[in-house]
Amino acid sequence: MNILAIETSCDETAVAILKNEEVCSHKIASQIQSHQKYGGVVPEVASRLHTEWIPNLISSALQEAQLKIEDIQLIAVTQGPGLEGSLIVGTIAAKSLSAMHSISLIPINHIEAHMFAAFFGDNQPSFPFVSLIVSGGHTLLVKVNKLGDYELLGETRDDAAGEAFDKIARACGLPYPGGPHIQKKAETGDPKRFSFPIPLKHNLYEFSFSGLKTAVIQTIRSHEEKKDEQFIHDICASFQSTVIKTLSLKAQNACRELKIKDLVICGGVTANTPFRNHMKTLEETDDLNVWVPGFEFCTDNAAMIGLTGYMYHKMGKVSQSSFTVNPNLSLSYS
Repeated sequence: MNILAIETSCDETAVAILKNEEVCSHKIASQIQSHQKYGGVVPEVASRLHTEWIPNLISSALQEAQLKIEDIQLIAVTQGPGLEGSLIVGTIAAKSLSAMHSISLIPINHIEAHMFAAFFGDNQPSFPFVSLIVSGGHTLLVKVNKLGDYELLGETRDDAAGEAFDKIARACGLPYPGGPHIQKKAETGDPKRFSFPIPLKHNLYEFSFSGLKTAVIQTIRSHEEKKDEQFIHDICASFQSTVIKTLSLKAQNACRELKIKDLVICGGVTANTPFRNHMKTLEETDDLNVWVPGFEFCTDNAAMIGLTGYMYHKMGKVSQSSFTVNPNLSLSYS
């Protein structure tokens, strides 16, 4: 089966072509430079750029896969969550192609697709598994019994981890998005110079990053007069280390309490190398199987949308055309 996948939930215009579970073409047009001057994503700008870029990306992806639109049997598109305007652009493109060429269409939950981004390749997690989803908009722990059958274990009570990275980067005078810049500064920083508390340490599954963010910003302000480049490096290293410890602790709690050996880490923050490396050490210390998507499938991408759509197709999910976008779409929990 040839699948066309479209992802426009936020500020990445992404299109992919899959043949069953194999990625044949994978295109992403990043809007980072367009939003950097604003210090974050501007919804109106994002929608306009999606509209400008998506036709050429679809054509380019089909050409690279050596296919025509008539060769596509399934279209998978992000329904939500995300920015409403951005979601509408991708959905209109998908629905138009579906109607014009009589192609089956399946809407996909963006968070759900992140959880199955680790399923590319021959080796795959076993059900049930615990999934830790960490991105700019979401931080949550989910028990995945099977595709479509989920139990929410815990989520953030305020800021998501990725959002905290962006806010701390701004406080340090670093560009948007904050994650890569904090990681770079932390490479030559001392993670033990500043001791920040692990938020909700004694709560098994819940997250909170607002208090940590405040503690870091207060430390920055209290050192304003003697702040130098090494100070910024140490702040970044100490903050990053605390976030990693927090995420790791909650994931360990879930696997230990539920007696589950497979742990899937996913979402944009998973592109953080120290975080990836630390979580992989749990295979030795906690006897876990830790699954991390390839770097290209950590941040928002269409390949994961296409794979999830194909998995649902195999389960017998029928084509849908009457759905609407849902910016606040959540997983359905059993």
